[in-house]
Amino acid sequence: MTATGTPWTFHQDQFWMRGEEPPGRVVHDEAKGLWNIYGWDESLQALGDPETFSSDLSVLAPEGKRQIFPGNLTTMDPPDHTKLRKIVSGVFTRGMVAALEPRIKELTLELLAGTEPGSSFDLVEELAHPLPVIVIAELLGVPSSDRHLFREWVSKLLANNQSFSTGEDTPELRAQRALTFEQIENLSGYLREHVESRRVTPRDDLLGRLVEAEVDGQRLSTAEVVNFAFVLLVAGHITTTMLLGNTILCLDAHPRAMKTVREDRERIPSAIEESLRLFSPLASLRRVTTRATRIGDAEIAAMQVVMVWTAVASRDTRQFGDPHTFDIDRRANAHLAFGRGSHFCMGAPLARLEGRLALDILFDRYPGLRRDPDRDPVFMPGANVMGVEQLHLLT
Repeated sequence: MTATGTPWTFHQDQFWMRGEEPPGRVVHDEAKGLWNIYGWDESLQALGDPETFSSDLSVLAPEGKRQIFPGNLTTMDPPDHTKLRKIVSGVFTRGMVAALEPRIKELTLELLAGTEPGSSFDLVEELAHPLPVIVIAELLGVPSSDRHLFREWVSKLLANNQSFSTGEDTPELRAQRALTFEQIENLSGYLREHVESRRVTPRDDLLGRLVEAEVDGQRLSTAEVVNFAFVLLVAGHITTTMLLGNTILCLDAHPRAMKTVREDRERIPSAIEESLRLFSPLASLRRVTTRATRIGDAEIAAMQVVMVWTAVASRDTRQFGDPHTFDIDRRANAHLAFGRGSHFCMGAPLARLEGRLALDILFDRYPGLRRDPDRDPVFMPGANVMGVEQLHLLT
């Protein structure tokens, strides 16, 4: 069954969700004043060349109106990005992540304790959201009991997150940006309180490590620590939440694959990777050109916004055979769901581990697990994300 043959869809207005070919590998959007990169090779070129394709889009804002977020890894380029990333890279090594396995299993069983075989429950509410939030919150050292706040802020942030463009700045876009910055300030203010408390009373957690860290002989400012932690908290849970829901949806729509994975749990990682390829949680990444460059058949001038559509590139027919089909037997699955280059998601090993362990326990606990046919999934708003806000399952 193809992606478009499933009884549910994410964003039907997106051509790749309908199994259609992109209008080109690199396409200029005159209305929005930006370039869309759809091809796999072209995406690799853009993501692998930060000197030409910068992550710092603040340069496009008018002088005096730039929103500067020091310490935000997603808006930085090497070498500054590399220096900051090294501070926490050791936390997300495969060995360190593997050591979290007992805790992830324990949390999964605790979260599912209130659901019994033969009942119905919302996978996102009961497991897919709280599990990764608790894990990253415990690493950072913030109360996981505040996860309802994180969910509210991040959901609104994703819903209102709009692409920068060099096109017309409309009242609607200005209002959406204002809402985005409101959610950023809500979460930043929350984290700021915890960072300031670490300066008074040091603690042995990730926030404490960030407060004590030095780059080129200087400690990070409070703003840098807050923005650093902001990225870790948001990225540290939202991808796993979407990954888990998307994989269950894909397997539910493909009973043969579900049966295979249930009978051979070693196939769970393949199912996860294929769901990541077919339904990448974060569909696109933004860049801005620092100089005139050629990519594919296109000549792009300096100071142009570029949208790298990793979700489309992961369905490029030049790289993937039958790309709109969910196939757990797919080989050489070099999808771009976690990005590439210097900004490759450092939390990818943790997301994969959380997904694998959670699915394994779900299959053990609920032999008849399936989507509730009477309650359609509710999807996250916004064309740049693909994941469920509600997914009711029958056990």
